[in-house]
Amino acid sequence: MKKLNLCIDIDGTITEAYDWIPRANSYFNTNITAMDVKVYDIHQNLGVERKAYDEFYRSYGEILHDEVTIRAGAKEVLDELAKDHQIHFVTAREERMRDVTNKWLKRHLIPLNTLSLLGSHNKIGKAIELSCDIFIEDRYENAIQLASSGFQVLLINCYYNQEPLPPQVTRVNNWFEIKNVIEEYTQYPISQFKIAT
Repeated sequence: MKKLNLCIDIDGTITEAYDWIPRANSYFNTNITAMDVKVYDIHQNLGVERKAYDEFYRSYGEILHDEVTIRAGAKEVLDELAKDHQIHFVTAREERMRDVTNKWLKRHLIPLNTLSLLGSHNKIGKAIELSCDIFIEDRYENAIQLASSGFQVLLINCYYNQEPLPPQVTRVNNWFEIKNVIEEYTQYPISQFKIAT
């Protein structure tokens, strides 16, 4: 079995994608639901200016990251994957969120080898540095950018990432599907592998 370097996003990937909605609805006096979240940028879904959302996030970002729930199956699958592969969390969260991020990962007993807080959605450099074999993401734009640089990407299905996908990006619905795809990947030489869609 090939030992893989798995690069994994955090928000919306190992965490539930819509847990921010009740607090944002309360703050902005809105009434959106998960099905209303059609784009990744939260301020657009709320119908507010980015500056207003940034102020909300400055006040509540750490609380949101602390109280977010873990996606079903993520803990169990990551425990299994960590037995044979390297687990690298690569997030666009800013460095100031390192403490709350570490505490959340420890509270949920999430296995990992490294944690990178980039403060940016440009993850290509870190993926290269980590010799990434598969990148697990929820943001469509990140998936396309990574795929265009030659990385295989698993895009976890969300209402806000429904655009067409290139061959290097595979849509998955949950962590059990992620586990199945990775297990298949390890059985073939990389040059022969084609992720089924």
